[in-house]
Amino acid sequence: MKFTFNWLKQHLDTDASIDVVAEKLTDIGLEIEGLTDRAAALADIRVAHIEEAGQHPDADRLKLCRVNTGDKIIQVVCGAPNARTGLKVALAQPGAIIPVDGSKLKPGKIRGIESQGMMCSTRELCLGEDHDGIIELPEDAEIGAPVAAVLGADDPIIEIGLTPNRPDCTGVRGIARDLAAAGIGTLKVDPRQEAVAGTFDSPVGVTISSDIAANNAVPAFYGRYIRGVKNAQSPDWIKARLEAIGLRPISALVDITNLVTHDLGRPLHVFDADKLSGDINVRYATNGEKIAALDNKEYTLSDTMVVIADTAKALGIGGIIGGEETGCLEDTVNVFVECALFDPISVAKTGRKLQINSDARYRFERGVDPQSIAWGMEVATHLITEICGGEVSNVVKAGEVPNPRNSFDLRIDRILELGGVAVEADRAIEILTSLGFEVSGSAPVITAVAPTWRPDVIGEADLVEEVLRIVGYDKIPTVALERETSLPVPALSPMQKRVGLTRRVLASRGLYETVTWAFTDSRWAKLFGELKEGLFLANPISSDLDVMRPNALINMIAAAGRNQARGFADLALFEVGPEFFGDQPGDQRLVAAGLRSGATTQRSWTGSRRDVDVFDVKADAEALLEILGTNAANVQLNTDGAPSWYHPGRSAALQLGPKNVLGYFGELHPKVLKALGVKSRVVAFELFVENVPMPKKKGTSRPALNASSFQSVERDFAFLMDGGVKAEAIIKAARSADRNLISDVSIFDLYAGKGIDDGKKSLAFSITLQPTKATLTEEEIEAVCKKVVEAVEKATGGSLRA
Repeated sequence: MKFTFNWLKQHLDTDASIDVVAEKLTDIGLEIEGLTDRAAALADIRVAHIEEAGQHPDADRLKLCRVNTGDKIIQVVCGAPNARTGLKVALAQPGAIIPVDGSKLKPGKIRGIESQGMMCSTRELCLGEDHDGIIELPEDAEIGAPVAAVLGADDPIIEIGLTPNRPDCTGVRGIARDLAAAGIGTLKVDPRQEAVAGTFDSPVGVTISSDIAANNAVPAFYGRYIRGVKNAQSPDWIKARLEAIGLRPISALVDITNLVTHDLGRPLHVFDADKLSGDINVRYATNGEKIAALDNKEYTLSDTMVVIADTAKALGIGGIIGGEETGCLEDTVNVFVECALFDPISVAKTGRKLQINSDARYRFERGVDPQSIAWGMEVATHLITEICGGEVSNVVKAGEVPNPRNSFDLRIDRILELGGVAVEADRAIEILTSLGFEVSGSAPVITAVAPTWRPDVIGEADLVEEVLRIVGYDKIPTVALERETSLPVPALSPMQKRVGLTRRVLASRGLYETVTWAFTDSRWAKLFGELKEGLFLANPISSDLDVMRPNALINMIAAAGRNQARGFADLALFEVGPEFFGDQPGDQRLVAAGLRSGATTQRSWTGSRRDVDVFDVKADAEALLEILGTNAANVQLNTDGAPSWYHPGRSAALQLGPKNVLGYFGELHPKVLKALGVKSRVVAFELFVENVPMPKKKGTSRPALNASSFQSVERDFAFLMDGGVKAEAIIKAARSADRNLISDVSIFDLYAGKGIDDGKKSLAFSITLQPTKATLTEEEIEAVCKKVVEAVEKATGGSLRA
């Protein structure tokens, strides 16, 4: 929200400086985002007078001017077509800073003639977009005076970051009201709101269709016919205000609607009445109906969008933008003024669907004061007749203006309880009254009726907030929180620490962390199981983000496809975040998911490059389990437990017992990869962090180092067994032969083929024996080896190879 200081003072009688006002605005919740002193930017530009403008001797389009700066006569070469003798101009002399680009002007020669300055256009001074000629200043402008004061550009521009819950401050008057309540001056009376009597009945009537009325999409619609207007240029004071906030003046009728929108937070629209076909009807659009809007774009409408129409066509999109065909031009002589109320939700939905951001939409979707429909029409009438002339009709009306006057009780002691500041009842009443509330009663309980322009006030706590922000949040004392324990409570819970540890571990394994949307495309999501109705978004930010993601891999797989399409084939990505499987509390879980594709390393002369496989992601998952306190050796692999988005036979579930599924790993199914635009093989893992048991609590001291001083011994074994026997079964059987001595079991060879019967395989593994009390004798080693052979044969049905 932008406005100038002098514009604010049209509503606020104050002697406060701009700095005091800016500080107070932030104090009362209207945070200052920018404060622009245009006079400082134009400090080097002065009024000058062209004493003589002659032809440049060597250029047909250049003029050689003798310019009076007030101190001396200088020579300036100028190419502007309007440079002429007797003109007052905005002059920059050598050393001046040119606002448009911040450059410092230097003397120079143009076509061999020395030029000692530059006469500026509005664009060069950042005062407009006109660059066709130099600025023509008033004849009475004092030579040598600062240009900023002459052009009215010495008025500072204030910009505030307006929160969505303050629709009353979408106009300058609402901001002035807040400042007056805070003690920065007095709010002025606005005489423009006084009623203007009509002298004839409007030839254009208004109606609201029954379905619009039933849905309360347009509660009320007022209109007024004004005949015999003259649509000329706006007065300079209107142009200056609009240009200061970045709007381009167009014509008086259009500029008046823009002025009222920003001045009072009341959007209006003016139709050229001679272009209307019959009466105005507020209705829903028909599917496929088109309208050419004032932004020079054509929009295709649907039957959920409100339009303002006549008997022939749609004239405008309700609450958002008007149509081009009935816009006011220089030859407009009769106008029909619209002042209406539109449902905020309807306006917001239409604006998002059509992707139109207008000043009207900005205000209607936040909530316009319902009572402004009456006084807004009178303000428009006053301005139009004063500037453009004309004769006004009686106001035509459709619908009923709502009057939401919600009443709330405020217990005075609640100000201290909720806000920490003791405020006397009289002071609280004074503040609320100055903000427009109707207050009755006395301490300890007062009753306040919220004004119609404050739809955000819905309870006692809001009244407390209103009093506190005007008193000043800086008055709230700093109070130390009482500790419930002698020691400080950790800031992070064990689960939060676990999440951070998960990220660190996966990053240390060479995976890059991603942060993707919690939403995804429903077409992709259906590949990962059935979608519940509660997962679909009622108001998605994009058509391809219409459902909460049921799996964290979805967006990562799509990201992998986009990277591969750009030549990045070797990928290792992970994300730690939620995935959703319902719309009820608790219907989400925290998952650590990762994927790999391409090769493990870059190309090298050593030949160490290989394609990633399921064992890489299995190692990722097991490393994470170990760090989180679960022994990976105790985790079972269920090769039939992986869901449908994994490749059958090339995936498995990680389980602790038959019911506790810790996660999945494996190669992703080709149909999933194809649907998400991935052309190469991808392996992935999912680990459900909350399903991994928390480690048992231990003391904070490190355990004693129990390193053996005796030599370890390794022995190798090769077994012939059925091809379906899992390596996991062999490792567990070998380890169980003697858990005290056997410290490690590792498989180092797998063979099937020539010399091995069909359906059989040869698997070789190594065991490590680590004594702790004495060096092992050969007999002890042989005894352990015998136990290993017996355990493996019993567990697998295999036989030791000779």
